[in-house]
Amino acid sequence: MNDDDYSATELGSHWFEGPTPDPTPDRVEGEVLRFGPGVTAAAARRAENTPTAAQIWHGTLPGTPPPRRPRSRRPLRYVPAAVILLAVLAWLAWREYGPQVAVQDVAVTAPEGRLGCDGTANVLGVVRTDGRPGTLTYHWERSDGTRSAPLRETLTRGRKEARLHLLWTFQGPGTHQAVARLVITSPTPRTAEDTFTYRCG
Repeated sequence: MNDDDYSATELGSHWFEGPTPDPTPDRVEGEVLRFGPGVTAAAARRAENTPTAAQIWHGTLPGTPPPRRPRSRRPLRYVPAAVILLAVLAWLAWREYGPQVAVQDVAVTAPEGRLGCDGTANVLGVVRTDGRPGTLTYHWERSDGTRSAPLRETLTRGRKEARLHLLWTFQGPGTHQAVARLVITSPTPRTAEDTFTYRCG
């Protein structure tokens, strides 16, 4: 095109097109006609609540709670050990604070007949219980004014009898009417005794 034919006042015909006729409504909402970009509040809310492809893909739809994360199974590994520990503690507590052995009867038996010179008497004490586990605390007393140190006898479950021995040795000539006494101090105070004779010369 030659410069002489160019005019600043010449514009393409598309610059002079008149207004277009009324466009067809985008949608009909009740009795309200929606044209173009105009948005009502209700339509805006619906648009906000309309899930996008990204929301559907990631599971973040509006109004739905976020997905729960899978729980770790790691703490379950310690459950058996915890159960065993609790069982052991319960058993120890029951043994320490549970029902204790109960003494039902105590008897002492001394040797029959006379004990000769420089002899040793084997005195037997028999303690009968109810068979529960526990510990007997006891001591022996002798008629010569002596007594043993505190002694202990442990009873297991099902054991209903404890046999306790006292060895009493005599020396030298003389005669002595001996008395051996068994004293149970716990769990229930009980006492039993028997006599025998030592004679030498």
